[in-house]
Amino acid sequence: MNEAFQPLPLSAWQDTRDTLADYTRFVRRIRQFNSPPQKHYWHISLRPNATGLTSTPIRTPEGIIYELEFDFTEHVLRLKTSHGDQLEVPLLGQSAKQFKEETLAMLAELGIKPKYDEQEFNDDTARTYDETAVATYWDALIEIDSLLKEFRAGYYEETGAVQFWPHHFDLAMLWFSGRKVPGQDLDNPDYANEQMNFGFSTGDDGIPEPYFYATAYPTPDGWPGSNLPDGAYWNHEGWTGAVLPYQKVVEAQNGRQLLLDFLREAQHSGAQLMKDSPQ
Repeated sequence: MNEAFQPLPLSAWQDTRDTLADYTRFVRRIRQFNSPPQKHYWHISLRPNATGLTSTPIRTPEGIIYELEFDFTEHVLRLKTSHGDQLEVPLLGQSAKQFKEETLAMLAELGIKPKYDEQEFNDDTARTYDETAVATYWDALIEIDSLLKEFRAGYYEETGAVQFWPHHFDLAMLWFSGRKVPGQDLDNPDYANEQMNFGFSTGDDGIPEPYFYATAYPTPDGWPGSNLPDGAYWNHEGWTGAVLPYQKVVEAQNGRQLLLDFLREAQHSGAQLMKDSPQ
């Protein structure tokens, strides 16, 4: 068994995963509504740090600089300001509505009144929060973060930061070929830039187990079906891309190397086919 990656079957912690998804989605909304827009929606993601996920610093119109940070070692949402103030909301499985209200009250205590959508996160149903399951997930996520950064470091082309996307509950990064997609509006980088996406999902309706993935936009002719490491496969249900089940990394003698091989092989074959395709 690979010590860096422990089993993480979705069925064993899905209720807790869904709770955490709602909590991170609310903090994402705080960042989204109170931060300057960035291309590729990089202003709505969260970023990994040493103990969890952070909104990164946000500035209020009054000049207060604050940050909201999920700490998955102490299981709290922590508010920090540039003046050293700190407050916390414990993660206890409270409803989405209660979590929202507690977070807003914590912000208000320091004079912070962020913009947000009052119509969202009003479900008052009590939720599940299993600290042991979250800790197992966090151990895997921080390891995957470091691996994606190692993978990203091997390319001179533009890449996005490794980011956590609450709406999909995945950790991912983008790689750009530097070429434009014919026929697309050049002022819309989401569609104008030829790119590949590499990430990790805890599982979803299409693939109900944790998995790593690689996708390309637009998908180059001949890319699906190209060589992948043992245990990986090509997905065609709902979306097209390469998949490496997380469990294969758990079982591998060297899980880090297997994951890096998967990412590099998918990128190399996709990038070569992009380069060879006519514009």
